[in-house]
Amino acid sequence: MKTALLIVDIQNDFCPGGSLEVKDGDTIIQSVNELAGSDRYDIVVATQDWHPANHGSFASQHGAEPFSNGKLDGENQIFWPDHCIQNSEGANFHPDLNTAPVKAIFRKGMDELVDSYSGFFDNKRKRDTGLRHYLSGLGIEEVHVCGLAADVCVKFTASDSLDLGFKTILIEDCTKAINDGDFEKFIELFQSKGGIVTNKKNIIGV
Repeated sequence: MKTALLIVDIQNDFCPGGSLEVKDGDTIIQSVNELAGSDRYDIVVATQDWHPANHGSFASQHGAEPFSNGKLDGENQIFWPDHCIQNSEGANFHPDLNTAPVKAIFRKGMDELVDSYSGFFDNKRKRDTGLRHYLSGLGIEEVHVCGLAADVCVKFTASDSLDLGFKTILIEDCTKAINDGDFEKFIELFQSKGGIVTNKKNIIGV
């Protein structure tokens, strides 16, 4: 079975010091590098949040407080701090992430009228990033997911991977959540649908 490692959004704005930081988000990077550098995978790919400066999910576009709730193009929306703006330092991959093994990068969140958590689709599932076709074209049947943030973009990416028919494994110690409680609830649902949760040691032995 051909297997892909999917690294989700390990970008400066999601790491400590970033505008939408995940606590201790940078502590997973060494483990992710070890996974990516192993011979376990047929392909390593990554996703990258890549927002225009006027993205409608930004609280600044609505005069709202960050993390408040509102509407974006008629849909419920959490208003985030400005983050991962195209060509900004915050949108860059964290400098400790070894991107050499990464063979393709799939950007998301470029339409200012819809947010995009999953690496496969936007939140309205109107636009496909091309990731599923890329993986399928390579004969990938199994996808291992890691990165940031566990309870947002990793969660939606892993869920879509499973729904698209890939055998999907979430590497729990290679992700960090904003809200651990939300992530734990997702794990229960993910496993009930046939998703697998494991750790790095079980994948590469170290």
